[in-house]
Amino acid sequence: MSLRYAYNTNGLTSHRLDDALAFLADSGYAGVALTLDVVHLDPFADDAFVRAEQMRRRCDEVGLSVVVETGARFLLDPRLKHEPTLVTADPEGRARRLAYLRLACDLAEVLDAEAVSFWAGVPRPGIDLAAAWGWLVDGVRALVDSRGGRGYALALEPEPGMLVEDCDGWMRLAAQVPGLRLALDAGHCVVAGAYAPQEAVTAFAAHLGTVAVEGMRHGVHDHLPLDEGDVDLPAVLRALSDADYDRLVTLELSRDGHRAHELVPRSMAVLRAAERGEAPINERP
Repeated sequence: MSLRYAYNTNGLTSHRLDDALAFLADSGYAGVALTLDVVHLDPFADDAFVRAEQMRRRCDEVGLSVVVETGARFLLDPRLKHEPTLVTADPEGRARRLAYLRLACDLAEVLDAEAVSFWAGVPRPGIDLAAAWGWLVDGVRALVDSRGGRGYALALEPEPGMLVEDCDGWMRLAAQVPGLRLALDAGHCVVAGAYAPQEAVTAFAAHLGTVAVEGMRHGVHDHLPLDEGDVDLPAVLRALSDADYDRLVTLELSRDGHRAHELVPRSMAVLRAAERGEAPINERP
């Protein structure tokens, strides 16, 4: 089957949203991974839902599907990256994160999104990990109970260094929160966890809510272009195809917005070559 690819707007921060959507469609992408943020669609803006409706119409015009991403760096706190989270010690902070995730789900409905992706968070120094796990279970369960069962997949992404950093951690959480899907980042598998990326696809195929790919080196959490690093991209795409995965496969290059004009088309060329089993562009003679 033919896989469907999307590009994350956090790697298009120098582009207006309308321009970014047209650029992706013209480059052969089937979707966009929208990171809710101050740059393109601020979820806390007074007109957020109006803008979401406008974006949905624009995506319909150019033929793009949507995944909603919630990992903006300073959306909730302008001074602390990614804070507060579901494992923040302050109950009010955890409540703010949960309220934001519920808002993201409501916007995802307007956008007719395939999935909403979120993560656990990093426990701050001195936090008891058993207590943090309980906060996480409570928060995710409350999110799934209030916003699950809709048209989108509600999927938690294991992130290296976070309380849930690999697929086994996700499996432990999902056993306590029925209805939770897996947001699998293939690159993260070469940083943390027991599974090679293609093995994770196969092992968790029945639970996938969304999938991301990028280049990444063993043990280093740094998102790289697809033709760099240690991810066996042809093997990952083959595993997804064998699993009949039909949701968007997204690409996140959040530190490369300044060269999106190069990486958007280059990434699509690499993906198509990988589908054919060809060597990465930078490894060809």
